[in-house]
Amino acid sequence: MIPERMKRVNEACKEALGEILQAELKDPRVGFVTVTKVEVSPDLRVARVWLSFLGPDEESEASLQALTKARGFLRRELGKRVRLRYTPELVLQRDRGAETSQKVQTIIRHLQEEGDAGKPEEETGGEFVD
Repeated sequence: MIPERMKRVNEACKEALGEILQAELKDPRVGFVTVTKVEVSPDLRVARVWLSFLGPDEESEASLQALTKARGFLRRELGKRVRLRYTPELVLQRDRGAETSQKVQTIIRHLQEEGDAGKPEEETGGEFVD
């Protein structure tokens, strides 16, 4: 169980990083990025940041590389917004949850279409005439 203080620190870091990415970061290589989760270590020295990217994999990888190079800037701006004794070192990771969810939905939709195609007309909701 995560202590209440750690939850507050995680949420504050998540909000601050989201604001920094949207308003402060001017790198053209960074596309549409969302901070999905932040976990700060118990000693507040390291923060693992999960990022979700919108767009093709090539653009997502380029965005992640650009953000990795901008970690110093992100850390400095985070330190200005969230007052902690130590500003945590940022470890950026790609969150593939949205991609996985979309793939699962596509598979389910495909299976439903296959199932509907194989059923007789009365089971699919169409009119059945004797």
